[in-house]
Amino acid sequence: MTVQVNITPNGRMSLPADIRKRLGLVDGGAVYLDETADGVVLRTVSQIVAQAQALARPYRDTPGASVEDFLASRAGESGE
Repeated sequence: MTVQVNITPNGRMSLPADIRKRLGLVDGGAVYLDETADGVVLRTVSQIVAQAQALARPYRDTPGASVEDFLASRAGESGE
């Protein structure tokens, strides 16, 4: 879906109400803007978290990949 959004001279823009509702931004909220080679992408916090979880999922069950394992290895390296 492509929607035209106007930007005011001071840089403000408004997302249409139906899009805000679908994204869960009815009462306002934060969005993250990524500038890419193809243009600009807006993402909600929950979309960013879901993307990070998807990236981490393949490593979740890898031996030695837990936070506890990482902290133990760092403590061992520092002699604590």
